[in-house]
Amino acid sequence: MKLWGGRFSKATSGLVDDFHSSISFDQRLYEQDIQGSIAHAVMLGEQGIIPEEDARAIVQGLKEILEDARAGKIEWHVDAEDIHMNVETLLTQRIGEAGKRLHTGRSRNDQVALDMHMYAREACQDTVHMLEDLVGALLDTAEKHLDTIMPGYTHMQKAQPITLAHHLMAYVQMFLRDREHFLQAGKAADIMPLGSGALAATTYPLNRERVASLLGFSRITLNSLDGVSDRDYLLDYMYAASLTMMHLSRFCEELILWNTNEFHFVEMDDAFSTGSSIMPQKKNPDVAELIRGKTGRVYGSLMGLLTTMKGLPLAYNKDMQEDKEGFFDCRDTVIKSLTVFTAMFRTLTFRTGDMLRGADGGFTNATDLADYLVRKGVAFRDAHRIVGELVAHCVKENKAILDLTLPELQAFHPSFDADVYDAISMQTCVQKRNIPGGPAPEAVKAAISQARAMLDSRA
Repeated sequence: MKLWGGRFSKATSGLVDDFHSSISFDQRLYEQDIQGSIAHAVMLGEQGIIPEEDARAIVQGLKEILEDARAGKIEWHVDAEDIHMNVETLLTQRIGEAGKRLHTGRSRNDQVALDMHMYAREACQDTVHMLEDLVGALLDTAEKHLDTIMPGYTHMQKAQPITLAHHLMAYVQMFLRDREHFLQAGKAADIMPLGSGALAATTYPLNRERVASLLGFSRITLNSLDGVSDRDYLLDYMYAASLTMMHLSRFCEELILWNTNEFHFVEMDDAFSTGSSIMPQKKNPDVAELIRGKTGRVYGSLMGLLTTMKGLPLAYNKDMQEDKEGFFDCRDTVIKSLTVFTAMFRTLTFRTGDMLRGADGGFTNATDLADYLVRKGVAFRDAHRIVGELVAHCVKENKAILDLTLPELQAFHPSFDADVYDAISMQTCVQKRNIPGGPAPEAVKAAISQARAMLDSRA
């Protein structure tokens, strides 16, 4: 008979057992469920709600179940519905009557909420560590490429020269923001709901603060209805994960482009590439493509839970069982994606010569040429038009600006002088942009130092 079967005169249909059961996916919560139950049992004994000897027997029994579960010695059963009922049934089988006292003063509603708060808190910590590993890899590479010039793009058209370090530091900023989002999600998860009961707390004199302390929570929930029906902290994680996957996807898109013959800015390591079953010359960036593709499933998990929650009245509803599979998949996907991306990134070979040639060949110094004329006293709008006409001439003649002789430049405006060539060299164009946030090596060095300081701090 089910542990809740006293009200019922007929066995549950096998179809319902299969449809209703969550043990196939919530078994991954066994660690959190057992640790939470241990803390609950300790508190029940301390408060005199159950006999101390029963509390000690429960705690010992739960510790043994946890040890066996970690060793893979336990088979979870569908007919027990979920991880909570599985653990309680197993405990009662092992220690007898005392095991039936474990559930005193709690409901599965606040029990599962506790499990998920614990799991989400750990997921946030794990994801923060993975982001820190990635940011560290980006910073290490940026330090090596402070002077590696490459074209910067707008509208996928060459725009102005920057450095590879500056480009990488843009992603550092994105991933540092992601880190903050997960730290905030961790704070949202760091609240202890046990004691909320099914929805209206309990008449037993529970010491909720004691349970929170035993489990390392910083605070307790302050409304029992909200305690069992809140899934905002899961959505916070999934939103943060969606942003992280978006940033990874953008980065992967660029690496995929840079890996093409047309760009030739980067070479993927063989260990992170695959081949073709028919075309022997192929070396495909499948890892980057898969990360780009998996972004959609993380978005889907977020939208799925948002949709599940949008029409639910207070307090707990069985719909909320649907929070777990999407959350677990979201967590697994972002962790795996960060892990493999960081490993792939560390093996990349950057083709610095091709990057410099890419900057040289796309009129990326045109803005600096206009600024040169402005410093000579030409109004910016006039300088903009003059340089535009000069670029059109270069396109027609298949030349770069630096290929033009001084008389050719002066034919467009007499203010051009011999110093123009140094003024619009790629190195000068980058080095002159030495303000906070700019691509000059000194500015990027400062940005790297600031980013490392942020890594050493916790919000």
